[in-house]
Amino acid sequence: MAQWQCVKNCGACCYLNPADRPSLEYFLTPEEMAFYLTLVGEDGWCIHYDQSKRECTIYADRPFFCRVEAEVFLALYGVPPEELNEFAIECCREHITDMYGTDSPESQRFEAAISQS
Repeated sequence: MAQWQCVKNCGACCYLNPADRPSLEYFLTPEEMAFYLTLVGEDGWCIHYDQSKRECTIYADRPFFCRVEAEVFLALYGVPPEELNEFAIECCREHITDMYGTDSPESQRFEAAISQS
């Protein structure tokens, strides 16, 4: 069975443009939404995402809604812990495909990583 994991040099989830995430207001509180919007740079990328290094500069201290953890997905999306793995895999596939394409190096690295776990 595939096991979700974050892969280096991706960052698809760091593209925060609210226009590409129309249901945000449904999942985030007004305070969380206001904070989320402070993270969105002019180009749509998170202000803490280093595009040259392709990594989060605050990964250890990233916000609650940026974490792929059972309690986060239960609180935000109502996803029970036993469904987190499958849900997270599908979310990543969708984000990576939207950002980079199905046959992109990012997509290939993600698929390889989850199949080897």
